[in-house]
Amino acid sequence: MTRSAFPLAGARPGRLSATVPTVFTPFSATHGWAMVAGLVGIAAIISWGKSGERNERLARGLLTFLCLMAFGYTQAAWMNIDGDPDLDSSLPLHLCDLSAFIAGFALLTGKRLLCTLTYFWGLAGAIQALLTPAITVGFPHPAFVAFFVHHFALVAAALYLPIVRGWRADRPWWKGPLTALLIGNIYLLLSMAVNAWLGTNFGFTARKPVNPSLLDHMGPWPYYLLGMQVLAVVLFSLLALPVLSRKAVAKS
Repeated sequence: MTRSAFPLAGARPGRLSATVPTVFTPFSATHGWAMVAGLVGIAAIISWGKSGERNERLARGLLTFLCLMAFGYTQAAWMNIDGDPDLDSSLPLHLCDLSAFIAGFALLTGKRLLCTLTYFWGLAGAIQALLTPAITVGFPHPAFVAFFVHHFALVAAALYLPIVRGWRADRPWWKGPLTALLIGNIYLLLSMAVNAWLGTNFGFTARKPVNPSLLDHMGPWPYYLLGMQVLAVVLFSLLALPVLSRKAVAKS
């Protein structure tokens, strides 16, 4: 469902069909307008959440719904495309699917581990998936809309937690990035086992995505897997800086 150069972002290549009315082209005007619409939507829901206690509950409820139901409405959208379903598209084992569930429960419960994963995975992973989408259909097909709603909901949740809910990463600064990286690698190992069993490509551990991505510049398999780790470390480390706990700073 997603395509990204980030190691923790999953991929849904989509189901090909001769009846698809339009074909998605990365970096096209349609792609650009989708990005603009998503950014406006994120700004609107964060502003709504900051406008009062009641509005915060409503905004968080809507965002929770979009995250928890992401796999459902995405599957419903892809059902409008003819073709045989494949396991890559039918199982909720892409990281974007798992991240959406995690983000929904993070918004509901405020559990620190869930918030940590939502923030680091949502920003480092979903943003890159939005920049290099792995979809085969363009606007106004429901699959196109569902893809961008799903991934912008992840980014919105990742920003909503620190900006509106006041979540902050634990100190020392490397604790959050290390947690996100270790659990991400557990996912990668499990995805490798599933891919070997089912012939799928969850987590891009079996092969690179078909569409162009940063992985194309990281060498062949399995070397690009190491490049993905380096990229994750850099992105997680940078993302930790603006959300470090101020209380911990005062104690140090």
